[in-house]
Amino acid sequence: MSSLITKHIPNTLTLCNLLSGAAATVYALEGDFVMALTMIIIGAVFDFFDGFSARMLGVSTGIGKELDSLADDITFGLAPAAVVFTLLQSFVQLADAPWTWVPWMGFLIAAFSARRLAVFNLDTRQTGSFIGLATPANALFWGAFAISMKAWLLANGIGLYLVLVLIVLSCWLMNAELPMFALKFKSFAWRPNAVRYLFLLSSLLIILGFLLLVHSIAGVWIAILWYIVLSVAFGAQ
Repeated sequence: MSSLITKHIPNTLTLCNLLSGAAATVYALEGDFVMALTMIIIGAVFDFFDGFSARMLGVSTGIGKELDSLADDITFGLAPAAVVFTLLQSFVQLADAPWTWVPWMGFLIAAFSARRLAVFNLDTRQTGSFIGLATPANALFWGAFAISMKAWLLANGIGLYLVLVLIVLSCWLMNAELPMFALKFKSFAWRPNAVRYLFLLSSLLIILGFLLLVHSIAGVWIAILWYIVLSVAFGAQ
């Protein structure tokens, strides 16, 4: 019985990730970006522990891998797409969007996230690092960006066009042949992990700085941009 239970622990955690993403999508469509981001973060925690538990328990399966990608596209693809869809709807309601179909552009994020996850499953080069922006990072960017920047975007004439440009850019980054480092430590030595330590320390200062000084979570999406800059500068490491 214990082995049967053990076998299902990773997949149960994966389904919890999927449920978190479904909840995040609902909150996003209701305009509650704070709860949407919260559920995306909770999904990311489940996503970490499903793979971790599968390796620790030695119960990795092909079904688990496919289920993981499906859950990830809900939590890190559909949920941020719903955030952007709702954000763009605000422009339509203000009559600042020239076409009523503009909000549907947000769902490009879900489509390109799915492609990125499919490529990741087949790409043997991405075992210790990434090629292209990982979907969880992209989802965190959009959740934090929508929360902290919505008022500014709606108050400025370039807001709509900035969001549209960022949609295209994020879809491209997820699928670009751009080496990016992963926060995976094979050891805790400084030299092979210098970029990781630099990113973690600087990101912590950025996020805490914005939280304490201006009471904003803008530091989260700025940290994601910083991660992209460091990856471009130093590669996969």
